[in-house]
Amino acid sequence: MPIGGQEIIILVIVIGVLIFGAKKIPELAKTFGKAKGEFEKGKIEADKDLKEFKEEIDSTSKDKKVKSD
Repeated sequence: MPIGGQEIIILVIVIGVLIFGAKKIPELAKTFGKAKGEFEKGKIEADKDLKEFKEEIDSTSKDKKVKSD
């Protein structure tokens, strides 16, 4: 009898409660939520910086083409 997704989630929750205690779980969830938010902010900022860098390189290469012509 294979273990499904629901059983795995229940096992993780039960093991988490046994290891950390019921009072610590909300604090851990809050910490993970903040970490996820910071990760998303960093990802958005990195994408923005990469886009600006690509635009800068494109404009520089276009300037060099115009000067060489």
